Amino acid sequence: MPPPSALLLRALNSLLRPVVRLCILAGVTFPAINDLLRALYVDVGVNDVLTDPNARTDSRISLITGVHRKEIRRIREQPETLDIGESASLSLSSRVVARWLANPALTDATGRPLPLRRAGPAPSLEALVAAVTTDVRPRALLDEWIAAGVATVDEAGLIRLEQAAFVPRSDRDQQMFFFARNMRDHLAAGSRNVMAEAPRFLDRAAHYDGLSAAAAAAIEATAREVAERALLELNRAALDIADRDDLAADPDGPARTHRVNLGMFVFVDADKAP
Repeated sequence: MPPPSALLLRALNSLLRPVVRLCILAGVTFPAINDLLRALYVDVGVNDVLTDPNARTDSRISLITGVHRKEIRRIREQPETLDIGESASLSLSSRVVARWLANPALTDATGRPLPLRRAGPAPSLEALVAAVTTDVRPRALLDEWIAAGVATVDEAGLIRLEQAAFVPRSDRDQQMFFFARNMRDHLAAGSRNVMAEAPRFLDRAAHYDGLSAAAAAAIEATAREVAERALLELNRAALDIADRDDLAADPDGPARTHRVNLGMFVFVDADKAP
């Protein structure tokens, strides 16, 4: 069941503070956020809360959201979307990189990617891309990777995956896509855990305070190393499960609509008043 509204508002005051700071620094003013929230309240009320289409009247939406009926009519007549969708090239790159990192034959003992030939039978970029799609030429993907700093070609003509492939690129569209998707899913998991009698989704953190700057930096470095190893191992196991799931797929069976997003983060800051 939902938490008491007063308790939720206290939590939101803390939770939204970094978002509000980001908005101010980015020049997003309160009236813009106000308009966004108003439309979002209506959209969530209509599509997520009022599951019975017959109940989606302006009066009912106004009752559960607090948005005036006049505004509801305006919003419903002129729907807008600000969702940041995943581009086709980003989706393809992510899938190819995931396969590269998950294949033991393409990584060293520590899970780091080995260099690949451009073309020919596996191991090669051509074979790797072909395992994901035949609609895109490997050369086109490689050119994009080189331009973005995701990969380089060494003197021997071998393709090397760079550290940039492990983290969101500096490209603003992609950076905002990962920011929105990962924060949204983390909040969705936490929200459902709060609503449930027993937590359903994994949501754990290790917290240490009263540290020196040197100790905080050491913990951060250790956390990065441990998290990176864990994500590489998870990617390898998850891709194996997904491939076996594809092979067992029944064209006449239920729709395959589920997804999984598991992330890790580390945050370091000086203690300050809330």
